[in-house]
Amino acid sequence: MSASRPNSTSPMPGSDARLDRLRAHLREHGVDGFLLPRGDEHLGEYVPACAERLAWLTGFTGSAGFAVVLPDEALVFSDGRYQVQMDQQLDPAVWSTAHMYETPGPTWLAHHAAGRAIGYDPRTISETELAAYAQAGCRMVALACNPIDAIWPDRPAAPDTTVESLPVTYTGTDSRTRTALVTAILDRDGQDDAILPDPTAIAWMLNIRARDLEFLPVPLSFAIVSRSGSVQLFIEPSRVPSHVADILGPDVDIRPPSELEAGLRALKGQTVRLDPARSAAWFWQCLRDAGANPVAGTDPCLEPRARKTETEREGMRRAHHLDGIALCRFLFWLEQNGIGRTETEVADHLLSLRLASEACTGPSFATIAAAGPNAAIMHYAPRRTDCATLESGTFFLIDSGGQYRCGTTDVTRTIWLGDGAPPAAWRDHYTRVLKGLIGLSRAIFPKGTHGYRLDPLARLPLWDAHLDFDHGAGHGLGSYLSVHEWPLGFTRRPVLDAIEEHMILTNEPGYYAPNSHGIRLENAMEVRRHDAEGRFLNFETITLAPIDRRGIEPSLLNSEERAWLDAFHAHVEAMIAPSLPPAERDWLIRACAPL
Repeated sequence: MSASRPNSTSPMPGSDARLDRLRAHLREHGVDGFLLPRGDEHLGEYVPACAERLAWLTGFTGSAGFAVVLPDEALVFSDGRYQVQMDQQLDPAVWSTAHMYETPGPTWLAHHAAGRAIGYDPRTISETELAAYAQAGCRMVALACNPIDAIWPDRPAAPDTTVESLPVTYTGTDSRTRTALVTAILDRDGQDDAILPDPTAIAWMLNIRARDLEFLPVPLSFAIVSRSGSVQLFIEPSRVPSHVADILGPDVDIRPPSELEAGLRALKGQTVRLDPARSAAWFWQCLRDAGANPVAGTDPCLEPRARKTETEREGMRRAHHLDGIALCRFLFWLEQNGIGRTETEVADHLLSLRLASEACTGPSFATIAAAGPNAAIMHYAPRRTDCATLESGTFFLIDSGGQYRCGTTDVTRTIWLGDGAPPAAWRDHYTRVLKGLIGLSRAIFPKGTHGYRLDPLARLPLWDAHLDFDHGAGHGLGSYLSVHEWPLGFTRRPVLDAIEEHMILTNEPGYYAPNSHGIRLENAMEVRRHDAEGRFLNFETITLAPIDRRGIEPSLLNSEERAWLDAFHAHVEAMIAPSLPPAERDWLIRACAPL
């Protein structure tokens, strides 16, 4: 599971002064309040420093959430992963908090701000979200400019890294073939054009990458794809080297972002596809004003991107093999040297082992290295100036991943530190999490099954003990793209995207005991055919790192679960041991011994 930016244990200084300036600005522009989503103009999970508006205003650095500011109230909403983090980061004298699913923003605003004019930036809220506020009876007012930008004096500059072409040896298909998959969907649905606001969709379709975001190797850009196969790519032309432009070919017209509105207005009379959940309301408003016919449709890149090519699947397995070598070397080092080290020292050492491979370009998200009670904070990430030291007699949770040119990884292990065994209750928790991991790993299900139908498999052993966890049981995984490839995943909320052959998802049940300990285990899995006809599917685990057996209570595992664990460990040993030096190889053989 990927993390937020590092959390702090104290509120951001000056948040009340920033809130005062915002309220004054809103009064000047004739609105009573403001809705501030966490996302940027691309509505992505990862945003550049210049778009960290929610963090700048409130101090909350989680990767999901929003704020509502009224003249007399101010709230931050987020999901279950970040409830503890919000309590730590937000000044309770200034900000209240809410669970965004238990207390939906539209419902809250309708009850607390009836009749008030609530400003919003139409470039940073989706059409679906805006419609929910309108349907709840909220009086929403589009603002010409984002008011945070007007009061943020030292706002960082927008990223401008150089665009690179990702060779077909990593992708399996060229950009023309991928564009043709998108235009075939438009042709099938009788649409003339599609708007692509998601940089990961554009990066996938055009086989391009860049370093605009810390963990996500994409160029921030927009695109318009026509049914004829032509593409308008809105990015500063100076960022695209001539050899990359040559690879993209004459069908890709590279235009500066300042021409995006003109490009939309040129679609007058056209039927234009937009994903209402993934495109800003501003696009819809521009197209309607221009006389175009915007229609709702899922991002046409989502389905073909999720079904990995054979080359991408081979690359993902290669990435997880390289990652497994680094992880096994790390786990050996941790057992010998971890106690007494700080969380950041441990995270740094793991990253150095990953970067020993030339194929690794960096982490796929901020490492969650959580010692003792910190592991109970689901998306905890240590700060160099404020982090814990690993101590004997505690669990240590490390959730991390790497970006490799051939694929993206995400893996979590929870390790018992020191001699002896965890307390009986903790072993019970650990083993129930493991049973959930195994239960989902062993699933056999009909083609077209949705992830939310499989999510309970990861929870049943915990439910038997009246326990649960407040996050999804897994998510889609990109190929040298986002570690969270939505909308695939195992969630408690219904999602409409079916699981199909050749997709890759994570499997990550957990349990979190506040102020005591936290446990999460996570593997990546490829979706494979279970029968010759492909009517039923199953998962093949591609993560290659041992699961710490010291936390296991063997009596809680049945024979099928023990057999799965022993087979998994035998596979890890066979794949990784030949690549390790003698001392580390001997350790791995012991770690992978049959239960």
